[in-house]
Amino acid sequence: MQQKNPLQAIRYRFRKSLPFWLILPTVLVILIIQVYPAIYTVWLSLQERKPAGWEFVGMENFERLLGTGIFPESIGHTVIFLVGYTIFTLTAGFIIALLLKQNVRLSGLYLTLLFIPWVIADILAGLVFRLLVTPDYGLLSGILQNPAIIPPNGLSVLTASRPAPWFGEFPFPPSPALIFLILAASWRALPFVTILILAALQTVPTEVLESARIDGASGLQINRFITVPLILPAMVVALFNLILGGMNGVGMVFSLTGGGPGTATYLISYLLYVIGWGQLRFGRAAALALLIAIVNWLLIFSVLRITRVQDRSR
Repeated sequence: MQQKNPLQAIRYRFRKSLPFWLILPTVLVILIIQVYPAIYTVWLSLQERKPAGWEFVGMENFERLLGTGIFPESIGHTVIFLVGYTIFTLTAGFIIALLLKQNVRLSGLYLTLLFIPWVIADILAGLVFRLLVTPDYGLLSGILQNPAIIPPNGLSVLTASRPAPWFGEFPFPPSPALIFLILAASWRALPFVTILILAALQTVPTEVLESARIDGASGLQINRFITVPLILPAMVVALFNLILGGMNGVGMVFSLTGGGPGTATYLISYLLYVIGWGQLRFGRAAALALLIAIVNWLLIFSVLRITRVQDRSR
């Protein structure tokens, strides 16, 4: 039996192990920036900082977090924000995409202008919107604070108190600051949703739409029963990104309202920032981060589940 040349054996082993060496840098990066922080967060959520150092406290951080009044309030604010944010952004994005699909004049210019909010950071977008309603010198404050336009005393968006809740302790209706935060966040996310829906609309067969028009279907019926079902996967992707982005983003809240007035715009992500970097309670912040991560994973699995059901039904 002929023996292999040592050089050939080295080459053979190198070819066999080459895929491992190629993916090793990626694996190391994932371990450093994802796996290690996740493990450290779990460890930190079970600890509390004492003068003598870190002390194991078990589930006390979770118990203290769930026992505070601001936690359920921030969940209510987050639910209201996500519902208003996703509905308004998806609706506006769908309408704008339908208009752009009609090949109107200067549509290229409109698409270019549409990208402007997308390239602006959340904090800068929040500062711009804050300047619009800042009392005394805001661009819109003179209109909103005019009692003749908004009786009886006008409206100061950033300082107006929250109305009395209609459903027990659930913070609804929202404060004017939270409504304005929803509009600002929707403006920031609108380009991505519009481009995504516009790309999906390009795949809708024109023959199907023309046949529906010939059969006497109205524009509303065509959009409801033909267009929306055909672009539903893109809508689900947009919804998924909006929910995750809205739940985990903190820059807009930080620069626009700062959680105020009072705690009227405390979202769950901003509460995490306040506990971690405002109060320096890192163990409790880690516990909240784990709860947010669990919700994110549930949302991911829900979207994947919905997508699989839609694929099987086709």
